[in-house]
Amino acid sequence: MKTQLFSEFVLRDLTIPNRAWVAPMCQYSSDNGFPTDWHLVHLGSRAAGGAGLVMTEATAVTAEGRISPADAGIWSDDHGHAYQRIARFISDRGAVPAMQLAHAGRKASTAAPWLGGGAVADADGGWTPVAPSAVAFSNSHRTPRALETDEVAALPESFAAAATRARDAGFRVAEIHMAHGYLMHSFLSPLSNRRTDRYGGSLENRVRAPLEVAAAVREAWPAELPVLVRISATDWAEGGWDIEQSVTLAARLKALGVDLIDCSGGGLVPDAVIPSGPGYQVAFAARIRAEAGIATGAVGMITEAFQAEQILRTGQADAVLMARELLRDPYWPRRAARTLGDDVPWPVQYERARR
Repeated sequence: MKTQLFSEFVLRDLTIPNRAWVAPMCQYSSDNGFPTDWHLVHLGSRAAGGAGLVMTEATAVTAEGRISPADAGIWSDDHGHAYQRIARFISDRGAVPAMQLAHAGRKASTAAPWLGGGAVADADGGWTPVAPSAVAFSNSHRTPRALETDEVAALPESFAAAATRARDAGFRVAEIHMAHGYLMHSFLSPLSNRRTDRYGGSLENRVRAPLEVAAAVREAWPAELPVLVRISATDWAEGGWDIEQSVTLAARLKALGVDLIDCSGGGLVPDAVIPSGPGYQVAFAARIRAEAGIATGAVGMITEAFQAEQILRTGQADAVLMARELLRDPYWPRRAARTLGDDVPWPVQYERARR
């Protein structure tokens, strides 16, 4: 039986072999932004596991845009060169290599989760974060410096330069991170954006910087290849960013040439009450797909083969992106294909285990 989950998906001139995609997952294992052997094995094993698209973790477009001192970056040509072997290995396995371009904003200069996740002092390799406004994410985070207006206007160039490096490294999809309380999301939400210049206040002003970044990345990225945007469709907090504003943003992004919205949620405030459960964010992808007329990816506790298939068959999304489930089982796509009675190509090295 041919399934939706393991059918091809075409974006622009790119054919993605199936719709089971690897979501970006921070590994806190980089060396001054450079990927290590850990990243090659982590991302490569999921390509060997049958995923159609394999995306890097949030990859910082500037050094200060890293979440932690151990986070990934692509702010120099040397960083781009270091990613070449990873993109090549993913491609050689038949999957599509994708890079998420990011800036952590006010959630930067924090320790890895297993080190407590709190603020990192300058003496320990940290730095002063930057943000739309000088409002800390929480009591355990550093207070950011508010960006000057001309610094905000310069952000698109940083993202575009990083996109060019990702393209040259062999990545075929670029995703802009506008979710989870990081810099672009913090411009969108009135809870974190308290500016009074042209980048703050009204919805039109709050979406300005993210749209300028999207336009710059779209211009720098090859016309035949897709650009994705990950958003938090809601802050899960009163007075914050919500699904109605997300639909408006998605339509504006589509007009700029963005090809798919990766629909996540939350991350802007530490005390959000999130009604989590299986598929709890899929409705965001469905609504944006229907109302903004743009392809979407669904996320949020998608763990079972029939669950993923149902999301796609009912038109709620065009792809599913998984994180924790693929940490538990890098070969989930192969197991899901068997469960659904479908098939995916196997590496010749693994053929003896196919039957």
